[in-house]
Amino acid sequence: MESSSKMPHGESEWRDKLGPERYYVCRMKGTEAPFSGKLWDEHRKGTYHCVGCGTPLFRSETKYDSGSGWPSFMDLIDQKRVERRTDSSHGMIRTELLCARCGCHLGHLFEDGPQPTGLRYCINSVSLKFIAATS
Repeated sequence: MESSSKMPHGESEWRDKLGPERYYVCRMKGTEAPFSGKLWDEHRKGTYHCVGCGTPLFRSETKYDSGSGWPSFMDLIDQKRVERRTDSSHGMIRTELLCARCGCHLGHLFEDGPQPTGLRYCINSVSLKFIAATS
């Protein structure tokens, strides 16, 4: 598993590493506005990694246009790389997704995706780093 050379230990280090918008989403569990992130409309082949620690999370082959305005994927590279938690904020119950290695908030999981999984991993663009395939 790829990772950054040094993962921040305290919140001030996270603020410095991520910057204001990424800090708000990744550490404060915020959400970017739909259709505002640079990766929702990304169509190149490659891999999507956690912005906090560099863990590879999604392959471009599992990305699809859900119409939601956020990058959406139907499957993970490895289920153990993402932690699931119940999120009862905003008057609804959802499944929150966090990077299992560094705890960065990624987005939410919904059961309205395409087959074969039927899942939609709805992820904030700012929570991800896209690495394009070289060949």
